[in-house]
Amino acid sequence: MANLKEVRNRITSVTSTQQITKAMKMVSAAKLKRATNAIVQLRPYADKLREILAQVSASVEGNDSPFTQDRVPTKVLIIVVTSNRGLAGAFNANAIKTTNNLIAAKYADQFARGDVSLIAIGKRGHDFFSKRNFNVIGNYNDIFNNLDFENVSKVTEYVMDEFKAGNIDRVEVVYNQFRNAAVQILTSEQILPLLPEKKNADVAELDYIIEPSKEQIIEELIPKAIKIQLYKSVLDSNASEHGARMTAMDKATENAGDLLKALKLSYNQARQAAITTELTEIVSGAAALSNG
Repeated sequence: MANLKEVRNRITSVTSTQQITKAMKMVSAAKLKRATNAIVQLRPYADKLREILAQVSASVEGNDSPFTQDRVPTKVLIIVVTSNRGLAGAFNANAIKTTNNLIAAKYADQFARGDVSLIAIGKRGHDFFSKRNFNVIGNYNDIFNNLDFENVSKVTEYVMDEFKAGNIDRVEVVYNQFRNAAVQILTSEQILPLLPEKKNADVAELDYIIEPSKEQIIEELIPKAIKIQLYKSVLDSNASEHGARMTAMDKATENAGDLLKALKLSYNQARQAAITTELTEIVSGAAALSNG
């Protein structure tokens, strides 16, 4: 009977866990819809802004914007976008691993000198790197509490000021790019300096009518393009997080169902064995009484 009680307790526990994972899956599915709409609406704008900026800046000679100066990367800043919560499969672990691989592959010398700094957007990334003595100079966990362009721009403005002052020579962002609910692509992009895109020979150059001047337009567009690029990265990561969590919770719910089936089978087998034992004892007792 002790075995039956233990199995019953496990069935109750797994059933409660299954209800929780199912509820978390539904919550993530609702949040995923809103996050997907946000990134899908922003991508065409961000892509067109970079296209216009590339074509206009290519026609301006002597572009001396401080954000396009390609210096030797002596001091490097990496922005790592993770989440504030777990239970999202390998979402956070993959972003952290990609950051470590990026440092090892491109900035090993700078890291050995202590010239690699990190800004963490998301509690999971901040906790990991701060506990391992990385030079974490910024922690922006509260961005996801109110995710909008203004809050993300505060991070970008700080980074742009540091780059303009010469305290940073290169800035890269590591994040999960959203493809669909089940697929997230680990991406590392350079956001500073802002380098011109390669010309595509198949695409005809457009002749824009510009007012007041190309130089002034470029001066306004470059900071906005940098802000949009980081904002897009955070929105991508936010949508990827909800997709990863929804997928993980769906798999956990399915596994809980399989475990329940196995536990119920074990419970029925144990109960049948107990009944058989009791019947055997009764029959044996009755036979002993009749022979006595």
